[in-house]
Amino acid sequence: MNLTIVTVFTAISFIVYGYSSFISRRMKSEYARWGYNNQRKLVGSLQLLGGVGLLIGLKIDILLLLTSFCFIMMMTSAILIRIKIKDNIVDVLPAITYLFLSIMIFYNSLFF
Repeated sequence: MNLTIVTVFTAISFIVYGYSSFISRRMKSEYARWGYNNQRKLVGSLQLLGGVGLLIGLKIDILLLLTSFCFIMMMTSAILIRIKIKDNIVDVLPAITYLFLSIMIFYNSLFF
């Protein structure tokens, strides 16, 4: 799969998800359910910045590497949180998917 397509898709996804952390009632209730209501704005901001970082990283290699690594850490945390609160696998799958996409971006930016 083309790295640019994967990166743009992932970046837009995180930008939309980060933005929704500020405006969506559903997202506000999800953060509360996860036990991270106080960190909602911080996490949303990091997702927005990370999404932009991935897009800029298409031109600045080190930024792509750093941003994708940060998303690997974020998605690993998201998976662990969902396991901790005993979410079902369907609810964990998006985080797993974005973890793998972030790993793909990181790996390709590291070696290619």
